[in-house]
Amino acid sequence: MPLSDGSGGVLEASGRRLRFGILIALALLVVLGLRLVFIQGVDASGHAQKAMDERLKSVTVKPERGSILDSQGRVLAASVARYDLVADQRLVKDYRVWDDESASMKDVELDDSLQKLSALLGMDVDELRERMVGDRPYKVVTKGVTPEIKEKAIDLGIPGLIAEPVSERSYPNGAVAGSILGFVGGDGSPLEGLELSQDDRLAGEAGKRTYEIAADGIRIPNAEFSETPAVDGDDVRLTIDQDVQWFAQEAIAEKTESYNADWGNITVMNAKTGEILAMADSTTVDPSDPSATDNLFWRPTSLTQSYEPGSTGKIATFATALEEGGISPTDGWTVPNHQDFDGQVVHDAEPHQTYDMTTAGIFTRSYNTGTVQVAESVDDQTRYDYLKKLGVGDPVDIGLPGSNKGILIDPAQWGSRQRLTTMFGQGYTQTTLHLAQILQTVANGGVKKSPQLIDAYISQDGAESVQPEDAGIRVFSEETSSEMLKMMEGVVQMGTAAPAKIPGYRVGGKTGTGEAAGIGGYDGYTTSFGGVAPLDDPQFVVAVSVHRPQGDWHSWQVEDTAAEVLSYLLTKYNVPPSDEKPQNYDVFTEDPQKRPW
Repeated sequence: MPLSDGSGGVLEASGRRLRFGILIALALLVVLGLRLVFIQGVDASGHAQKAMDERLKSVTVKPERGSILDSQGRVLAASVARYDLVADQRLVKDYRVWDDESASMKDVELDDSLQKLSALLGMDVDELRERMVGDRPYKVVTKGVTPEIKEKAIDLGIPGLIAEPVSERSYPNGAVAGSILGFVGGDGSPLEGLELSQDDRLAGEAGKRTYEIAADGIRIPNAEFSETPAVDGDDVRLTIDQDVQWFAQEAIAEKTESYNADWGNITVMNAKTGEILAMADSTTVDPSDPSATDNLFWRPTSLTQSYEPGSTGKIATFATALEEGGISPTDGWTVPNHQDFDGQVVHDAEPHQTYDMTTAGIFTRSYNTGTVQVAESVDDQTRYDYLKKLGVGDPVDIGLPGSNKGILIDPAQWGSRQRLTTMFGQGYTQTTLHLAQILQTVANGGVKKSPQLIDAYISQDGAESVQPEDAGIRVFSEETSSEMLKMMEGVVQMGTAAPAKIPGYRVGGKTGTGEAAGIGGYDGYTTSFGGVAPLDDPQFVVAVSVHRPQGDWHSWQVEDTAAEVLSYLLTKYNVPPSDEKPQNYDVFTEDPQKRPW
């Protein structure tokens, strides 16, 4: 048997591998061919679109934030044009510019331009070079430069340096109305005040800009471009009068400092409409630098801080008795210094002899024993219902965050002591804004108008959406309100608020001092005053509170501060002097009317 030739087997195996390789290659060619047919024929548009999508870049177009204006249209907060300087480091290098003198191109070294730019921006040149030179397509060089600085920087002609428009919030009046306006963060996000609560109207709607870029990330000139314009935010016009706000801030700051108190505030309101003309704090945040101010003052304390009102709470007590208890201002009462009511002894602040007094006289001298006698003419539920009608125990919605509703529990939960103390402004709490709301109700013939801070929204085309004036809710009759104003005039003419007098004008008001609750009990006081002027045609109400004043309580008075603000208002708004003489009631049932306290 002849031996087989081994080389033949090798050749046969090699041939098989070759044929197999050719088959694989042919299969791949078929697949690639089919794929090419699919791309160019069947799905040509889809792949073209995918390629386009990869070359398109979309950027957000930011809207301009609306301004906040005072009642006269003066700017309290606005966005100002600023620019971020940004570098495409891949393009930053030596360059050539046209020289007018030689009428030719000249070479410019990058280092020379960086020196000029560093001086312009006030930056260290080495730090500037680190931000400008490299291989990053986007690097922020500096933020928030003015349009003037931007123009000078771009005029240097450095390749790759561009300016991106941004918006920066400006508060041209500093701390005036700062706690009302609020502020925004470094990234422009709203954090407090109207900036936060009205952000939906102020912010506007962002747009979008889409353009085509090359493989190196640079925009292709004259290539596809589309833009959805941004819709700028609305302006918000307030009822606040910038001048009144400033005056009230200065007045309450001076008063609070004089008593070394924790805080003080003033609320000024239009008596007929409920429009808020000022909400001033003793310390006011500057929206441009909020961290410099205690966060207690980031919001108006007239809105956020509640306290036991003390004798200013007697306004509601006496008005309710006149309205529902069959009581008149001239009814007679025997008023001792202290008196037992079903086992609970009520004292007046200072010892005095027993007097025969009118209802108005008790209010004038603010005697607690007489107040309880008058208040007993109505039941507890009725008194509670009227406090609720006046807004006590409910938040006051003026479009700002942080409204403190105060504390007013159901009368079914009042103990034998609390049912008496609520008659003279203790055992419940309210804010200064609540006090202003009560004053407005009485001054407006018994009709309560919801306090209003926002007057209108103004779109960027100038169209105004004026907020409707509240129709109001009648709480007291016109007769009761008229009688209460005369009784409040007695407080100024013959009672505890003589410093509230304003020459030529009839003024009414009520003083109050309530104990301030601390940890474990009462450890201070809040002194307050609510005033109305002029009484023959009430235009303004002013509520003032100072929390934890130091010193002897006999020396505390805030009614003089209220008179300063009222005098300013009467002059500013050209309110004519009163034609009538004071119409307050007698204090005592028989003369003489001037007796020891």
